[in-house]
Amino acid sequence: MFTALSDYAPYFYDNGPHSNGNLAFFSLSEDTPKGTHIYVLNGTDPEGQPVRYGLAFDPGSKEYFIVDPISGIVTLKEELDREIQDEIEVLVSISDEFNKVVEKVRVYVMDANDEEPQFQNLPSTVDVPESTPSGSSIFKVQALDRDTGSGGSVTYFLQDGGGSYNGREQVMSSSATLTINVIDSQDTPPSFVGTPYFGYVYEVSSPGSEIFTVFAEDGDVETPNPIFYSIQSGADGVFGINKTSGCITLLAYPDHLRKEMFNIKVKASEVNSQGSVMDFAITTVTIRVVDLNNHHPTFYGENGPQDTFELTMYEHPPEGEILRGLRITVNDSDQGANAKFNLRLVGPGHMLQMVPKTVLNEAQVTLLVEDSTAIDYEKFHFLTFKILAVEIDTTERFSATADIVIHLLDTNDNVPSFSSDFYIARVPENSPGGSNVVSVTAKDPDSGLWGVVKYSIYGPGSDLFFIQSDSGIIYTQPWASLDAEVKSKYNFFVKAEDTEGKYSLAEVFVTVLDLNDHPPEFNENILEKTMIIGAPVKIEAVDDDAEEPNNVIEYSIMKAEPDNIFDINADTGEIKLKPYIKSMDIVQNITNQKDCTWSVVVQARDRGSPSFSTTTLVKIDITEATQLNGPLASFLMKSRENPMQILGMIAAVIIALVFVTVLISTATFMRNKKSNKILPTRRIIRKKPRQIKQWNFHNPFKQQNNTERFMKESVVTENVNCNNNSVGVHQSLPLPPPLPGYSRLGERRWVVPSIPETVAKRKCFRNNQSHINTALVSELKFRLEQKKLMNQC
Repeated sequence: MFTALSDYAPYFYDNGPHSNGNLAFFSLSEDTPKGTHIYVLNGTDPEGQPVRYGLAFDPGSKEYFIVDPISGIVTLKEELDREIQDEIEVLVSISDEFNKVVEKVRVYVMDANDEEPQFQNLPSTVDVPESTPSGSSIFKVQALDRDTGSGGSVTYFLQDGGGSYNGREQVMSSSATLTINVIDSQDTPPSFVGTPYFGYVYEVSSPGSEIFTVFAEDGDVETPNPIFYSIQSGADGVFGINKTSGCITLLAYPDHLRKEMFNIKVKASEVNSQGSVMDFAITTVTIRVVDLNNHHPTFYGENGPQDTFELTMYEHPPEGEILRGLRITVNDSDQGANAKFNLRLVGPGHMLQMVPKTVLNEAQVTLLVEDSTAIDYEKFHFLTFKILAVEIDTTERFSATADIVIHLLDTNDNVPSFSSDFYIARVPENSPGGSNVVSVTAKDPDSGLWGVVKYSIYGPGSDLFFIQSDSGIIYTQPWASLDAEVKSKYNFFVKAEDTEGKYSLAEVFVTVLDLNDHPPEFNENILEKTMIIGAPVKIEAVDDDAEEPNNVIEYSIMKAEPDNIFDINADTGEIKLKPYIKSMDIVQNITNQKDCTWSVVVQARDRGSPSFSTTTLVKIDITEATQLNGPLASFLMKSRENPMQILGMIAAVIIALVFVTVLISTATFMRNKKSNKILPTRRIIRKKPRQIKQWNFHNPFKQQNNTERFMKESVVTENVNCNNNSVGVHQSLPLPPPLPGYSRLGERRWVVPSIPETVAKRKCFRNNQSHINTALVSELKFRLEQKKLMNQC
């Protein structure tokens, strides 16, 4: 079985302003003494193994440094001379047990003022005419200092060489040959030497560092003028130049350089002795910024770098909304792949979403609401998130973090919530008005006035109760009197409402606890019962209390003479004779009374606390049973003490009879639906103008003119339904008129004549004659109607 283990190579730490790494871009002065500890190599192994350090040089090159392999301390071994070698290439290595990493670095030797100026044209002899005006230039000396910067600047002065001069004024003359030498005039502009110019700025450079030195000379070689240098354009304020030496220096930190390449226009001006510019030349110096991955991603606010951002907003913002109060910019000042990094948001839940996810150099960070319900003031008064920026394609994987603190403001987004959906309370009856019933509690997690809850009750059962709106304590009304015997159960609703009207409901169930406040009561003070030997008699008391055991009654015999003749059932109140008494003979042997009547004092006591009792006198007449045969007699004997049982039996018989009657009627009605329809009959009454005359009654069987004899309303009955509901209408004509004795009164349609008021007020005397007349008139009217109907058809 083999196990694969990952072994990663060791690596050097980053070279920064405050940390060491692999000696890259390290610089030291050339006057550093030998044996000086100049640097400490610093690296690590991912697996935590010990590392060893080493230094090597190219073959044939001088070895200037040595290193302690364990501690990494680098010591100067040889003296340095910048004028001979200003850069030293070193192979730096770091190794663990299995791996070795070798990196080639450069160490820069910085100049020190260690060189003397050297005259270039001395010694020399100069002939000076004695007539040379004072202040004339007679000789130009030139000295060269190989040092750079201020150490390479040369200042000239004369030193008296000693001796004396004695002469006298003497006028002499002679002849000579005059040789005229053509003196060079200033007609050639200066020119730059060694163009094109290229310089480099490293990120470890600091303000004042020398980047490059330009050099220009006057084209007039015999009589050159001094050259002064200046920058025309392209420096962007981050580079400067020495006007006499032409040395270009860095004026700002490399972090502030926003471009990778600068093209600087440098002007070389030739100036005469009067300080006037005679001529000039311009050249371009290209300076490239060499990027090192030495910048971490950095978060910026409105006022610069910032590692904490705060925002105040209301809870539950809409999903997808941008958190506009946060202005976050992230930047990596490196270039290219060194400036590419990922962003990740770390925080509670999935409340927010961040864009973008990947950044190159610089981006604006935007936060969006993803889960609005989770941003809840009642759960979090403030939210803390962390933005993590990690480089992607670099070995160092530099990172940075920024904290986001969001302070939430409350809104009225919660409804008051009761601690329970229902409350059950028990109140003793007869409690005084204003008694405490139950306390309900509702909480609104909102803050401020939104969390203040007011209580109220409503419902049909709330009339006897009231609630304190602030505390939620429910009391009985001051005037209320609760009685379990009247009503023992109440239920109503309690409402909890906040200041904006949001509410919730709970139901309250109040049970009035029964107290033993009613004694048992008999219907009568003296009860008379007839006892048949072998059958008990029952007495009954009623307790108006509502609940057990307050209304549970126990019966007992308090007094009876003689005492040992009756037994009583304590639960049912049934009184019966002792088992040995089975006949009237035994009863008569016990007592001398002829009527066999006993007076028994019976007590009824409830089981409440405290217990109440009532006594009554029961007069019992003992007799023997009459011999009755059959089940009915047996049933009546058993039910003689319970009349309600007999009444129930009678009611059941009546209900059965009614049900049978309804069933038969329904069957009869459904048998012929057509004949059982009830349809209207339209009757048309035509009134003829007539004079009111006295009624004359004649024999209806005598042939007379009916129109002249009778003055009455004409009635026309139309059989609009073509059924048998109209009297006198038949399917086949003619038919003889029905006999008066066989006609049904319910089928006749009578026309009632008008009766004068004077006749209506007369006293009616009924005798045999009046009955005959009434019958005759009725028969006559019926025949007339039948005849008219037959004529119309």
